[in-house]
Amino acid sequence: MKLRLFVLFFIVCVVTIVVMCGGCTQNQRAKSWGGNATVNLPKGQKLVNVTWKDSNVWYLTKKMSKNDTEEQYSFGEESSWGLLEGSVTIKEQK
Repeated sequence: MKLRLFVLFFIVCVVTIVVMCGGCTQNQRAKSWGGNATVNLPKGQKLVNVTWKDSNVWYLTKKMSKNDTEEQYSFGEESSWGLLEGSVTIKEQK
């Protein structure tokens, strides 16, 4: 009987973890649980600014000029305890 309860508990835990992780977007995982997310900007767009709004990453872009070059940016979190720190890498394409 105890073995059946343990197996049932284990299955419920595994299903819960899978649903929680599978139901999150890349941005939500990076912000809430730590980890990395990558944003590839549309071709010809230059990053101006980036911020979080709830679990979403918002970025401001402008049209890339002829003198602009492709760059890669890292937008990161530094938490008080150093745990669950997430980052978002933003890549430009010329």
